[in-house]
Amino acid sequence: MKIIRIYMDNSLNNYCHLIICENTNEAIIVDPLDVDKCLAEAERQSCRIVKIINTHEHFDHIDGNPGVVAATGAKIHAHKNAIDSIPDVDVGLSVGDCVEVGSTVRLRVLDTPGHTMAHVCLLSEIGDAALLCGDTLFNASSGNCKFGGNVHVMYKTFVEQLAKLPDNTSIYPGHDYIVNNLRFSLSREPNNEAAKILLAETEDQTPEDRTVTTMATEKQINPFFRLDNTEIINNLQKEFADQANDPESVFVSLGSLRDNW
Repeated sequence: MKIIRIYMDNSLNNYCHLIICENTNEAIIVDPLDVDKCLAEAERQSCRIVKIINTHEHFDHIDGNPGVVAATGAKIHAHKNAIDSIPDVDVGLSVGDCVEVGSTVRLRVLDTPGHTMAHVCLLSEIGDAALLCGDTLFNASSGNCKFGGNVHVMYKTFVEQLAKLPDNTSIYPGHDYIVNNLRFSLSREPNNEAAKILLAETEDQTPEDRTVTTMATEKQINPFFRLDNTEIINNLQKEFADQANDPESVFVSLGSLRDNW
């Protein structure tokens, strides 16, 4: 299995992902937006897009669907509860389903609500561990819950699903926000040396060549996985007079701050 990040070079810093079976040259495109960029990358990789997966229903993750379908005939896959909000879905996805192409691509569906209530993440089941996480998990942050989501549900997604993934799982989010997120992380935990090192590394990178983090790295630098960290809790209590120190309250407060960062 080969994963190609395609940077959309737009105001929202979107990534689309091309998932290729190198044995058959069949491919899945995840969250297509700029059709020309998606199709051009497929041509460069000499692969044929046969399936589309939308992680969720927001426009910047589905607007490329019609153009890709027109050019390739690919079938659209999305959360079963997003069928009414994403046009022309062919296959509704449920937790535990697998989307396959060729002989080396099998992506297991995780039902990961929070950013929206109809969001999926995709976990590779063949080859190296990888998570395509849309707008649920970002490098060094969590997705916002301002547009149809719920931060308490997102908390459960993080602690009950994402935090339990293997440490070697590579993380492929739907946007390039890593530099801004690391600055937010350091505003919450100024003494986090791992975050300082990664920020210095990524500040001079281009979005096309951005570091791919792992779950192990995220647990070191992402405050939304560090809910019992004393420095984070103490800094929150300086800002919120009624701040509790239980993990869910810490997660919710971090989310409210990150939403306005």
